[in-house]
Amino acid sequence: MAEKKKMLYIVEAMGGGVFTYIVDLANELVNDYDMYIAYAVRKQTPKNYKEYFDKRVHLIEVKNFGKAINLAKDIASFFEVKRIVAKVKPDMIHLHSSKAGAIGRMAFNGKIPMFYTPHGYSFLMENYKPMKRRMFKLIEWFCAKRNCTTISCSAGEHQETLKLTDKAIYVNNGINIVELQNIMDNTKEIPHPFTVFTLGRVCYQKNPHLFNEIAEKLPDIRFVWIGDGELREELKSENIEMTGWTERADAIKYAVNADVFLLTSRWEGLPISLLEAMYMKKICVVSNVIGNKDVIHNGENGFVCNTVDEFVRAISEAKNEITQELSDNAYADILQQYNTKVMAQSYKNIYKNAEK
Repeated sequence: MAEKKKMLYIVEAMGGGVFTYIVDLANELVNDYDMYIAYAVRKQTPKNYKEYFDKRVHLIEVKNFGKAINLAKDIASFFEVKRIVAKVKPDMIHLHSSKAGAIGRMAFNGKIPMFYTPHGYSFLMENYKPMKRRMFKLIEWFCAKRNCTTISCSAGEHQETLKLTDKAIYVNNGINIVELQNIMDNTKEIPHPFTVFTLGRVCYQKNPHLFNEIAEKLPDIRFVWIGDGELREELKSENIEMTGWTERADAIKYAVNADVFLLTSRWEGLPISLLEAMYMKKICVVSNVIGNKDVIHNGENGFVCNTVDEFVRAISEAKNEITQELSDNAYADILQQYNTKVMAQSYKNIYKNAEK
């Protein structure tokens, strides 16, 4: 039996949807590759994160990774990552998120096959001032000249990548439907009022102000935000319940006992929470941004909205009319396209071609 090739994932943003993505993909690929993950712990990283991984996956913490730009720490992480690569001696490197993408592409110029997945470009993030976004775009433009293939996680992100480099392909994010179904099977459905929910950090990106505006216009409907965050004070409407951070099984319990998934984000990569809601056959009502609009097609498998009134109208339709066909179509899309099996097979094909 041939010895497995060594695959090293370098991941700075090990939290939220990126964490779920890395876990599912690594666990799926560990049968084909000797998987190593160099990562940083974030506030959103589960305390028992190691338990999520197959025991065959090698985990290496990068001590100097930091979310914010910090020249001293970034230089330190540059050399720390180089030491890790020298020790592991991988056959391929896959960089995940902007910070890892910049440091990795500068540290290694593709002497071995190298890939980069942005998981949402920093220069598209509206919480940064225009000058900073221009700087992020310049960094991406410069790093894109390195010998590395960018693998975007949605069609929309891929279109942004093509403005930077033609060494680009995309693989849609996918969810582990077996794991999710197991949790759902152990979750009891209980009678509940018509409920609209979202899941994630209460932060600028997720636009809690808009979520609150929608809730205020629908005072007779229950809204639930599964999560917590620095902008929790913006969720002021009396019909909004905030759960705080919960274990995954508890989060799924809230989702199962709800009816509409609402995503008011200002920007996205391709949100795992949306894919999970589609699999759970929830009516999905989302903002018109990259990632969301790549998956949800208005009136076909959910609703894509631009204004408060459009959001309100879509939720009202979901409450008052039969929208079973939309949720069935969304569910079928997950089975056919947006699942871990399909995603992992696409990556295997990309990696195999790089070995030749």
